[in-house]
Formats: sequence, C-alpha cells, structure tokens
Amino acid sequence: MRKSLTVAVLVAVAACGAEEAETPDSLRLMAHDSFAGSVSEETFADFTENTGIGVEMIAAGDAGSMVNQAALSKDNPLADVMFGVDDTFLSRAIDEEIFVGHRSGLLGQVDEQFVPDTDLVTPIDYGDVCINYDKSWFAEAGMAVPTELDQLRDPALAGVLTVEHPATSSPGLAFLLATIDEYGEDGWLEFWSDLKAGGVGVVPDWDTAYYSDFTPYGGDSPMVVSYASSPPAEVVFASEPIDEAPTGVVEAGCYRQVEYAGVLAGSDYPQAAGELIDFMLSVEFQETVPLTWFVFPVNGGAQLPPEFVEHTTIPADPARLDPATIAENRDRWIDEWVGVMEG
Repeated sequence: MRKSLTVAVLVAVAACGAEEAETPDSLRLMAHDSFAGSVSEETFADFTENTGIGVEMIAAGDAGSMVNQAALSKDNPLADVMFGVDDTFLSRAIDEEIFVGHRSGLLGQVDEQFVPDTDLVTPIDYGDVCINYDKSWFAEAGMAVPTELDQLRDPALAGVLTVEHPATSSPGLAFLLATIDEYGEDGWLEFWSDLKAGGVGVVPDWDTAYYSDFTPYGGDSPMVVSYASSPPAEVVFASEPIDEAPTGVVEAGCYRQVEYAGVLAGSDYPQAAGELIDFMLSVEFQETVPLTWFVFPVNGGAQLPPEFVEHTTIPADPARLDPATIAENRDRWIDEWVGVMEG
C-alpha cells in the first residue's frame, strides 16, 4: 500500500509543474475543529513515513470561521493546506482567491458527483444532513415516523422537532437549503412559518440540538437535525454493546455536503501540499474516515466498515444546490428565515 501510495503521489507532484527549492520538514494543515479534534499521532503517520514531511494541525473553528480566517490572512497564509470547506462556503472561498490549483491523480477513483468544476479544491469526504429520530419515543407514542417534509407542518411533529440556527450552524444551514430545494422560492418561507406556528425548537448549534434537546440524552425533542451517520456513531460509542442503533434517519429533507481540501495561495511548498491532499484522497486514508469523523469517503475504492454498512441510511435522493447559487443567495435566505422565525 505504501509503495503504491508513494508512486501516486510522485505522479501527482510531477503533474503539478513548478519545482520547490526544498522539501519542508512539516506542512501546516488548517481544518475545522471537528476534524482537527479527532486527529491523532497515527492519522498522518504513513504520510510522514513515505515523504519525511510532518503535519501540523491548526484548528480554525467552524467552516465559516475558517474561510474568513484564510481570507483575512491570504497575503501571509496561516497554513499550507486548508481542509473542510463545504458546498455552502465553497464559492466564498474561491471568490476570495485563497487557493491555488492542484489536480490529484486520484480523482479518477472519485464519483463525478463529488468532483467540482474547478481544480482549486479536491473532494475528500461527504455527509448527509438529515433529521434523526428516537426510535423508542415514536414506538411508545404510537406515532408514525414522518416520510415527507410536509408532515412536519403538523404541530404534533413540529412541536417535537429541534433544528439549528442557519446563521450559526452548518447542519442548520444545510437543512434550510434542503427546504429551499424542496419548496422553491415561492414556498419555503411558508413551510417555516408553519413549523414556527407548530412549535419547532431552534438552537444555535448541533451539540445543543443533539446532546441537550434530543430525547435519548434527556431532552424533549425526539427529532433533531443531525447526520445520516449519527446512528452508527451511537452503536460504536454505546456504553454497552448493542446490535441496533437507537436512532434512525428521516430521508425526507436530507442535504448532501461535500468537504474539500485546497492548497492555500502563498504556501512556500505547493507541491508538498498537493502530496498531502493526495494522501487524504488515497484509499489508505479514506478508509479511516468513517469511524474517525463519521462521514463517508469519496474514493470509490475505499471499503466502508461494517458499522456503516449495517446502521447507516444513505438517502436515495438528497438535496444539493449549486455552490454559486448558495453564495449568491445565502445571506438573503438567512435574513428571510430570521424574519419569519424571530419576527
């Protein structure tokens, strides 16, 4: 595996073009907190062994804060590689001209749906933001789990749903985008007005929604906006071994997010930075993604662990909006949402 990885990296570096004066001792990788917090000494050990280059992590808050930091520091970049910008902030990052081009030789192993129409970023993983539900609560209440977004207009369901604020939460914004994709400009605000009238709960972030409001953790909401990969996490981290996830996924209203990595403009080591991105796209690294960060690998050659195969729901038709459309309308959509939900 290491020999083949090294060959792939060398091919990609050769394709990159410009020569670098020397190989760096280490590269700086800026990433959002949820990625950086799960990086261990083993995460990039094989990359370092193959290249002699260490990896220094820089935690940069959430995806939006990270893009802002990179934009403000682009004349004196804080890192060589940035990872974790997703579709909702991709256009902003590109407009700020914080990346330089890099085309990985491993993109042929990635499904076209994940490959952007620019060489400025490389897809690394994807995840589906979906409503999660507490199986026991619905069974005990004798209520059917919703299968369509329209059913959430019913106060009996709206009143037991918690969502995150789209201005402060990536999954909150993703769910907002899913409703816009479903109802269009003429209908999405009416949907949210009905949710408000029905008593939907709104919290600032995913941690609050999941670990404070969700009924499995002592809250009052048996439905929260989370991820399709949350149920396998419940199995993996259960205090006692369990055979079935206690939570499930509502496929209606799911939104697919792709996360990208890019070489930051101004890096002294763009070729080496490209090598690091190629490593993150290799099967070797991609197979560590599901049980470390609970998202899905984009490399089609990566095998999913049994926990994901058995306990994850992969939505058949998740919503996705064009990054440029999101960039053009995101602030307006959030302002309009605030006008309905907080007006």
